[in-house]
Amino acid sequence: MAAGKSPIRVNVVPLAAPYREAIQELTSTRYADVKPKLLGILANDDPAARKYAEWTGKACINDGIEYQLDQVEIHRLEARLEEANKDPSIHGIIVYYPVFGSTPSFFGPSMDDYIRDKVDITKDVEGLTRYYRDALYHNQRYVDEAQTQKCVLPCTPLSVVKILEGLKVYDETLEHGDRLRNKRITVINRSEVVGRPLAAMLANDGAQVYSVDIDSIYEFRRGQLELTQLTVEAACQGSDVIILGVPSKDYQLPIEYIRDDAVVVNVASFKNVNEAALAEAKPNVRFVPLVGKMTVAMLERNLVRLYENFHSPEARAKAAKPSTSHTTDTDSKADGIKTRDVSIGLLAGAALGFVLSRVISST
Repeated sequence: MAAGKSPIRVNVVPLAAPYREAIQELTSTRYADVKPKLLGILANDDPAARKYAEWTGKACINDGIEYQLDQVEIHRLEARLEEANKDPSIHGIIVYYPVFGSTPSFFGPSMDDYIRDKVDITKDVEGLTRYYRDALYHNQRYVDEAQTQKCVLPCTPLSVVKILEGLKVYDETLEHGDRLRNKRITVINRSEVVGRPLAAMLANDGAQVYSVDIDSIYEFRRGQLELTQLTVEAACQGSDVIILGVPSKDYQLPIEYIRDDAVVVNVASFKNVNEAALAEAKPNVRFVPLVGKMTVAMLERNLVRLYENFHSPEARAKAAKPSTSHTTDTDSKADGIKTRDVSIGLLAGAALGFVLSRVISST
């Protein structure tokens, strides 16, 4: 970086610290006797997945969370997942993707998508099962009618939200759910795992979001989607925040697309912008090169939320109380979803009415 240029690199570790400290407090006091337990399942040789598993394990051990990593053959993945779903000692499950990649699937668009939806919803720390995706897109933020138990949200998109909160992009003087009012954000990625849920989350918080994919740009507003004729250049130049998530080492966002006062967040495993050139040309831009440490903090946060909602001694005691409703072990009338055996008793007490409640609150 040239002399006189102000630093633009944002380290997310201090931004993630308050969330990890809160978890450490809970696991050393309230949950000191029976700690939340996370199971990681690794069924591939992907270096990025292995690194993520390593980061997750170190963070969990440091923060008082039990962590178990199972390495399985790819043909054993589904069976191991079913075993973990039924194991009451396991409170959260993460499968490290990609596993099958673009391999055609008998069960749906891809085997990875199929596996994501096989995770029990009371253990879905990634927040990527259909149950939680529906909640996100309908801006439904609680799993119970009393609005005491919040949903989990996808970890990487949630990490971006928390980074933007930490950088004061969110206006804390406004009501929850509207703190991105008058903000324009471009998200260059529309995957079902990162880009699309992130665009929806930001739109649900009041932003005007441009969602960029290979062949189209859509504008996301709260609950609405519209195809635009904007170019990537125009979308970016009008944006307060640009989020880069292109999974290719060959993609580089042109520096001239970026406003002088923008926040640029790189969520891809490759840097989608030349950092040195950015610092030279746009010294006032705040650049977040990595979100992994915040993503792990959000994974832990989701685990604790699932533990509090479904698995803690208090949650289990609440679920064991006789219900006054007429639901049965095979039918949840509040949401019309037939739940798996491990979920029935827990959800009956804690999550009926999930798809009926529509609320706007803090993530």
